[in-house]
Amino acid sequence: MGTGRPMVSFLLMFFLVLNVPAQRTTTDTPATTSFTFRGFSGNESETRISGVAMIKPDGLLRLTDRNPNVSGTAFFNKPVRLLETNGDSRVIRSFSTSFVFVIIPTSSSNGGFGFTFTLSPTPDRPGAGSAQYLGLLNKENDGNSSNHVFAVELDTVQGFKDGADSTGNHIGLNFNSLTSDVQEPVAYYDNDHPDRKEDFSLQSGKPIRALLDYDGPTQTLNFTVYPADSESKPLRPLISRRVPKLLEIVQEEMYVGFTAATGRDQSSAHYVMGWSFSSGGERPIAETLDLSELPPPPPNTMKKRGYNGKVLALIVALSGVTLILLALLFFLVIYKKRLQRGEILEDWEINHPHRLRYKDLYAATDGFKENRIIGTGGFGTVYRGSISSSSSHDQIAVKKITPNSMQGVREFVAEIESLGRLRHKNLVNLQGWCKHKNDLLLIYDYIPNGSLDSLLYSRPRQSGAVLSWNVRFQIAKGIASGLLYLHEEWEKIVIHRDVKPSNVLIDDNMNPRLGDFGLARLYERGSLSHTTVVVGTIGYMAPELTRSGKSSTASDVFAFGVLLLEIVSGRRPTDSGTFFLADWVMELRASGEILHAVDPRLGSGYDSGEAKLALTVGLLCCHQRPASRPLMRMVIRYLNGDEDVPEIDDNWGYSDSSRSDLGSKFEGNVSSDQTSSSIASFSVTRVSSSSVISGR
Repeated sequence: MGTGRPMVSFLLMFFLVLNVPAQRTTTDTPATTSFTFRGFSGNESETRISGVAMIKPDGLLRLTDRNPNVSGTAFFNKPVRLLETNGDSRVIRSFSTSFVFVIIPTSSSNGGFGFTFTLSPTPDRPGAGSAQYLGLLNKENDGNSSNHVFAVELDTVQGFKDGADSTGNHIGLNFNSLTSDVQEPVAYYDNDHPDRKEDFSLQSGKPIRALLDYDGPTQTLNFTVYPADSESKPLRPLISRRVPKLLEIVQEEMYVGFTAATGRDQSSAHYVMGWSFSSGGERPIAETLDLSELPPPPPNTMKKRGYNGKVLALIVALSGVTLILLALLFFLVIYKKRLQRGEILEDWEINHPHRLRYKDLYAATDGFKENRIIGTGGFGTVYRGSISSSSSHDQIAVKKITPNSMQGVREFVAEIESLGRLRHKNLVNLQGWCKHKNDLLLIYDYIPNGSLDSLLYSRPRQSGAVLSWNVRFQIAKGIASGLLYLHEEWEKIVIHRDVKPSNVLIDDNMNPRLGDFGLARLYERGSLSHTTVVVGTIGYMAPELTRSGKSSTASDVFAFGVLLLEIVSGRRPTDSGTFFLADWVMELRASGEILHAVDPRLGSGYDSGEAKLALTVGLLCCHQRPASRPLMRMVIRYLNGDEDVPEIDDNWGYSDSSRSDLGSKFEGNVSSDQTSSSIASFSVTRVSSSSVISGR
């Protein structure tokens, strides 16, 4: 009995220890993640939604309705392990996702703002804004490296910090910011013609497929988007880029999901019909989503513009009169066709015989299709055309002008009269022209590298590629050579009147071509300019133009000086009146720090002697007094080092009175981004738009 009691106590303690629950100190995320949602009914517990997002009874995931200024998010409720760390090396695991979505705008002309597929450190986006912030970020944290957010935006509104050449219907890759590092208009590649894109709208109200594959070893991201009812998946992705920057974003555990938003005046309903995802492993592939296994798409309740009852009644009442006039119209058409067979030519048409047939231009541009557009601006739209597919040298650029004023016809004729007879390696070559009904067309050589403006600003933002110093210096010399030809070497004096980066095109050999002669004027040698119309672009206009309106070769030299400073510095000439490039460079010169004006993106990769020379010549060309500016012949000698640059006198800068005159002249009438017509009978101001002859 004495030994039995301790034995019982020991056994009791043993059983108590066995029944104590084990405590887990850590929770490991699975090495691989894979899921497929064919609709979201029954998957509510695996999806974390916030904002106005909801799972509909039919299984559709609705991110937003069409109420204004709302946002919604939906994330897979478990984190995904995407980052591997082996010693000092960090590698993002491969992952793949596929989803089918529908966007239904409020009306055919009023929808927005779009949605994103997102990698986020949190399963929601607290504090994110609506409208252009897409339920992803807000004004305060946009661009912060601490966001650790990567998003593929499917944007339907041109908005947040988009460039002038951006479209609303586009795909963008965003890293910690709503400014896209990569941006492409929505399209897919035709499998039968691998180099041809087919455009379509995200806001069609029809199902659309999106596929994203990221390959960890090569850091390559492929993204494809196309209508879900297509017969087959495009073989070539719309976007295929190495994205090493993603390594700065991804943390060890990330959440995957969607965000969407609407705006105050623009709103759409954003739906996801199905979603699959796979990560980890050697080559993860998200499961294919069969439309027949997904919930039916939401009904397209987009409002279409229509006529009200009164308008319909008026149309019916007038239809009787219209029928009576049809007979007269029929005879008028026949009469007009007979006249066209023996078309009467005007004097300027006879003197400039390089006329091309409209049907040839129509065939060369595939009927002026939208996918042939390579630029818009000024008084027309430019299309890329191909006279023959056997050689790239047969590519042409066709500027189509539909004149809605006498100014459009005037500029059309001016460009033929000036550029049509000019021949120089640094000028755009006008091949010919065409007049067809109300359409006026100018035909140029196709220049694939686009404008100097795009190479200085747009391309570095999109791809990080920065023009080297040697290329910039040669471009500056080429532009100077073209202006010398216009001012001194041709049979007449040609004043361009709109020298700026968007009017300088860059060919295959990186040689500049000065174009857009719509504002140019020709003068006999020894004659003076009598025009009093102020034309040009703010920032490039000589100060005397605001007082007299009389352009001259010296006013072209002033514009070239500003352009030269812009090429060296990589900065625009002005920013809404608070910054003037020439003044800033002059101040740096006065303090002995003129090389601080060199584009910082060049780093140390430039010739300091050439840079200082170019900046000094630019300042000399920007002298306020026209008589103190050098001729283009001397500018070329300075840039080639054949002659020393003279000292700039103390009266170089703008006086207070001239500054106030400049401000009062333009206040309330012009901006650097708008275009207004100029009529010869009195003095007005026209600010010309970006170059319309672009190879992009």
